[in-house]
Amino acid sequence: MSKVAVVTGAGSGIGRATALAFAADGFRIAACDVDQARLDALSAELGDRASLVQKVDVADRAQMAAFADAVHARVPAADVIVNNAGVAVGGTFLETSLDDWDWLLGINLRGVVHGCHFFIPKMVERGTGGHVVNLSSILGIYPAPKVTAYVASKFAVLGLSQSLRSELAQYKIGVTAICPGMINTEIINGGRMSGKIAGRRSKLVAAFHKNGAPPALVARTILAAVRTNPAIRTVGRDAWAIHALTKMAPG
Repeated sequence: MSKVAVVTGAGSGIGRATALAFAADGFRIAACDVDQARLDALSAELGDRASLVQKVDVADRAQMAAFADAVHARVPAADVIVNNAGVAVGGTFLETSLDDWDWLLGINLRGVVHGCHFFIPKMVERGTGGHVVNLSSILGIYPAPKVTAYVASKFAVLGLSQSLRSELAQYKIGVTAICPGMINTEIINGGRMSGKIAGRRSKLVAAFHKNGAPPALVARTILAAVRTNPAIRTVGRDAWAIHALTKMAPG
């Protein structure tokens, strides 16, 4: 029987590329996203590699529980979980509303917690190992200003991943935090911006499209991480350079 990879936020960008990469590697895919049209397009591309494609808001506990139940009705446990779904909020702390904090943390942090909560116990129960991949960011390593909420969410995901890694090693379940730099996705277009950064949205979108690494590079890094089980993997030259600098001059 083919292994199953669960991918959240699979309708576009990194999630879509990851679902396709795992499918090409022989996995069957359980994918979720909030955009039904994008899910339909992904399902068509996956063909018989699609185990389940379901519209889900990862921030919603009941929806994630139902998604996990549907996956586990097909297989005893997923082999790989990729908690990828994420959004961006730009602005200083003083410019960021509590509503934007709630929206961001609901997806970027609680969505990851939900993915872990509803899928890891079945991995443990099955007893044959597995791998959890959580999408952090280079901004989960380097606390850049003017994106305070985003930085907080990604630092939290990195910390969660490192703690989980220690706890799950006894069950032969690996955990990797992926920390991309600038990637050519629509995360800025779909994000919420406040203050001065809001006026720079179009320039930021153009910069991400021009200079960002392709989502397929992140997908290949994730696939390799499942095989080699590193604690952290950066993606992109910018992320690699920033990570190296933080090691040499922390703080």
